[in-house]
Amino acid sequence: MHRRLIAPGALAASLLLAIPASAADFTPGAPGIGDPYYPASGNGGYDVSHYDLRLKYQPKTDLLEGTATINATTTQDLSRFNLDLGLKVSEVRVNGKKAAFKKSGDQELEITPAAGLPKGTPITVVVRYAGKPSEVKINGYTAWARTPDGGVAAQEPESAAWWYPSNDHPLDKATYDVSVSVPDGSQAISNGVLQSQSSKLGWTRFNWRSNKPQASYLTTLAVGKFDITTDKTADGLPVLNAYSKDLGDNAGAARASIERSAEVAEWLESVFGKYPFNALGGYVPNVTSGFALETQTRPFYSPKQFANGSNVSVVVHELAHQWYGDSVSVDGWKDIWINEGFARYSQWLWSEKEGEGTAQELADYVYAQHPADDPFWKVKPGDPGPDNQFDIAVYDRGALALQALRNEIGEKSFSAILKGWPKEHAYGNASVGDFVKYAEKVSGKPLAALFDAWLFQPSRPDAPAAKDAGIARSSSAADSTPAAPKSWKSIAATNGVHEHRHGNGH
Repeated sequence: MHRRLIAPGALAASLLLAIPASAADFTPGAPGIGDPYYPASGNGGYDVSHYDLRLKYQPKTDLLEGTATINATTTQDLSRFNLDLGLKVSEVRVNGKKAAFKKSGDQELEITPAAGLPKGTPITVVVRYAGKPSEVKINGYTAWARTPDGGVAAQEPESAAWWYPSNDHPLDKATYDVSVSVPDGSQAISNGVLQSQSSKLGWTRFNWRSNKPQASYLTTLAVGKFDITTDKTADGLPVLNAYSKDLGDNAGAARASIERSAEVAEWLESVFGKYPFNALGGYVPNVTSGFALETQTRPFYSPKQFANGSNVSVVVHELAHQWYGDSVSVDGWKDIWINEGFARYSQWLWSEKEGEGTAQELADYVYAQHPADDPFWKVKPGDPGPDNQFDIAVYDRGALALQALRNEIGEKSFSAILKGWPKEHAYGNASVGDFVKYAEKVSGKPLAALFDAWLFQPSRPDAPAAKDAGIARSSSAADSTPAAPKSWKSIAATNGVHEHRHGNGH
């Protein structure tokens, strides 16, 4: 902007030095973080470092009241910015001053601070809000599940907008303090370590802390009446598991599975390296869904996961995500293979350890199950598209790619990659391309063609190519279905482990 200054030159110069950047230099942050799969997810213009959530929830009415305090830093000269939230907002403050705000669309909270925020400025945003999460619809669905005695927030790729304001995308991870007040007799379960618990005037407050970066969709809340077990691992890590008191016939199988979490995590450390977080556990609320989710430090499990008895394989899957998906998160949702291919392959490795079928036998079985004209091969795990993000091919074909890699580079390099990758990118984000480069670096081999065949081509690698990769080594394995390994039934029982996510149209 150019203005005529009617003043002596010296005075004009001094005035220019005193005047801050014009408001015209400040621009709104983007309403999305830039993920092509979910253009409305997340926001631009700032980076969050910490969320402090102080909540009150009444199970009988589903009324949630909250005050969220968000610590962030601007990444541009910011005139306005968005948070993702579906509940009704009553007040917003930025750096202590009241800010103008309005809602747009299903989940965009547009905040205009009293003055522009220069790039690199630490900001504190306080949002007061309330509402009934189960009544909030975003893209036609709700990520909040009502239970007979409370409610649960657990969903992927988004769940935060139903209960707190956030930059709702894995690219902006932060630490968390979640403090929840509920009526005496109810409990509030969240991520990390329970710091304290206190009661006053008929209400009990639970204070949870997650001290490592955590994606918003991995943050969970469950309110209800739970049986809680606590322990410590051999290394002193606190373990907390919670089971709804009304799980009925599934209660025993759920406990028989989830109480083995510490054992599973200890084994996974031998595969992926040191456990990356400050707590361990799982919880099973009385929900009608059938999925499980790798909510950080405390995976969510639906009772239906245990309808046919105990299933440690699903525990292996969700705990493997603590390394692959939680500590190292997707750069964009197209990189979902780094989450799901590895979590499925960990089930194959558990089968190998338990003597119920080697990963090679499972790979041969999966390959033979799907003839060349099967739609299974049309899905590209390396970039499946939003409609196929949680297709079974991302899991099984994704695991096939890892067995092919193992056969190509040998046990020593393969093990080094499985341990080194979570360490290399700990608490950060990474893409499929980053993994390919890392695997080539560690193994010293060119691997682009291998990954292209198994992750990116919309066709079945032919039998010769599969044999070259160590898959379908015998003609019988290539041409007919070999006998199912003993573990297949328990692994297949987890095929719908994440089926909810596109079943809701999101």
